[in-house]
Amino acid sequence: MTNDRNVLGGELEPCGADPVTGFYRDGCCHSGPDDLGNHTVCAVVTREFLAHQQQVGNDLVTPRAEFDFPGLRPGDRWCLCAARWLEAYEAGMAPPVVLASTHAKALEVVSLPALREHAADVPADPGSLT
Repeated sequence: MTNDRNVLGGELEPCGADPVTGFYRDGCCHSGPDDLGNHTVCAVVTREFLAHQQQVGNDLVTPRAEFDFPGLRPGDRWCLCAARWLEAYEAGMAPPVVLASTHAKALEVVSLPALREHAADVPADPGSLT
C-alpha cells in the first residue's frame, strides 16, 4: 500500500481517524484485491447523504461491531465505496469529497470532473483562507 496515489496524482493522504476509516481501518482509502467494494472515495458525510443511503438499503448510521463499524454522523470522514458515491451523485445527494485522500482507483468508477464538482479540500494552511 506504499506509494498509493490520489485522484490528483499525488501521494494518498489520510482520510479520517475519528472514526478510523478505510477498508483496512488504517485511516486511509487504500484498496487491494480483497476490497471488492472499492472503498476509495474519501467523503465528508452529510445528513442528506446518510438518509439517501438508508433509503437505498445501505445503513451507514447503525453501528456494526462485527465489521468494526462505529456508525456515521454528519461531518465524519469515511472511505466510501466508489459505486455508492456515484449512486448518490446521480441522485443529487453526493457528499463532499477530499480529493487528496481519495485513491486513484476511484477513477475506475467515478470521473474526476464529478469528484472535483464536490471537492471539499482544505489547504495545508487553513489560515490562507482568510
